[in-house]
Amino acid sequence: MILVLDFGSQYTQLIARRIRELKVYCEIHPFNITHDEIKNLNPKGIILSGGPSSVLGESSPTIDKEIFEWGIPILGICYGLQLMAKLLGGRVESSSSSEYGKTEITIKKNNLFFKNIPDKNTLTVWMSHGDRVIEIPDDFEILAESNNSPFAAVADVDRKLYGIQFHPEVTHTDHGIEILKNFVFGVCQCDPTWNMESFKETKIKEIQDQVGNEKVLCALSGGVDSSVTAVLLHQAIKDNLICIFVDNGLLRKDEARKVVELFKKHYHINLIHINASEIFWEKLKGVADPEEKRKIIGIEFINIFEKEASKLEGIKYLAQGTLYPDVIESVSFKGPSAVIKSHHNVGGLPEEMKMSLVEPLRELFKDEVRELGVSLGLDEELVYRHPFPGPGLGIRILGEITREKIEVLQEADHIVMEEIKKAGYYRKVWQSFAVLLPVRSVGVMGDARTYEWTIAVRCVSSIDAMTADWVQLPYELLGKISNRLINEVQKINRVVYDITSKPPGTIEWE
Repeated sequence: MILVLDFGSQYTQLIARRIRELKVYCEIHPFNITHDEIKNLNPKGIILSGGPSSVLGESSPTIDKEIFEWGIPILGICYGLQLMAKLLGGRVESSSSSEYGKTEITIKKNNLFFKNIPDKNTLTVWMSHGDRVIEIPDDFEILAESNNSPFAAVADVDRKLYGIQFHPEVTHTDHGIEILKNFVFGVCQCDPTWNMESFKETKIKEIQDQVGNEKVLCALSGGVDSSVTAVLLHQAIKDNLICIFVDNGLLRKDEARKVVELFKKHYHINLIHINASEIFWEKLKGVADPEEKRKIIGIEFINIFEKEASKLEGIKYLAQGTLYPDVIESVSFKGPSAVIKSHHNVGGLPEEMKMSLVEPLRELFKDEVRELGVSLGLDEELVYRHPFPGPGLGIRILGEITREKIEVLQEADHIVMEEIKKAGYYRKVWQSFAVLLPVRSVGVMGDARTYEWTIAVRCVSSIDAMTADWVQLPYELLGKISNRLINEVQKINRVVYDITSKPPGTIEWE
């Protein structure tokens, strides 16, 4: 495995993702984990991430320089390079001329680190720094330089210590993946043996060892994460898995029926289906504030789930579809995320339930969960399903939620999905959906005046939902969607297309 020590870079998760794409396992841990913890992980290589701090600051994050004497290959990226240089006797200064964005570096020595890079002297890379190294430690040599960074890439080859001022993990850096390959395979001597088949086999054995012959309870929503969790657990413990599916009345058209048919009839999973639509609708009556809607939906879900769970005896474990980004954000050092809104999913384990957690996906990123789903034999339509928020259509109906609005939006969303799929865009985009706006406008249908609601269509591209761009769908496709929405969905007489990126907007409207 490769260990990434996190100093707060916005790109830290991307480093791990890139290395896993090379079929080498990689974990992220905060920079201040103990030496014993690092040794227990037994990494073949360590990467020091970038970060927003300055190594010149008195309280800047640091590590014990003893780590450089262990004989483990180390790569410092941006802040990681500057920290390595400072700790080993080099000098760093605050530069009057920062480097942000695309920059050309000149390769001075084409050794193992720049192997398989096209034979040329310059390379376009992505820089993001204010400080710069102005003197490298003894025994280090220059591998590359830029106009502002005389030590854009350096190495102590004998001790297998490397440092680069740029970010190879971002797509803006030419041949960045090759540079990471050279470190992972050439310097660290890793083998590309990590894949979903091996993960699945290992994880099934871990689940069996953890829970033994005890029963496990799982909240099933029908989304990708909970579905993969349920099928993986079922392969491991068979009938000792019990799933509870709470229909909150805010799901897509026919979704509740499809979930029950798939998991109960096809996978033969012990599934308890609770139709709680009326309860949720009553609780949400008259509520317009988005945060209040989220809290009501989340609290009511917990109440219903606990009530049903209390009817079952001998349940000692609760399964959750926690993913690796959730784990990282809970321990990361000054990560880039801020709380813009409360999370879609219900977080945390109710204390009174007294169960131990089973989180079989906690080492995986979203794209890896999909890969695991395919390995488990799940239908690709489910595995590659677009993300759907926990509060469901409740946060895609702006303002107060009513049964009539839910039915209107279910029909509208169904049409948007149909046309996106027909046009071949479903697998090309991150997310597409319809939003019902609390806005009425005047229209004309059959020579008669109408005064009906507006549907906003949203379609974005993204990698991990941290940022997103609106998709430039063909006018012809947008025209078909608009025409069908107005002609087939009652109470709709106007359609608009959302062309807001994230940031400044969010993907969901509430």
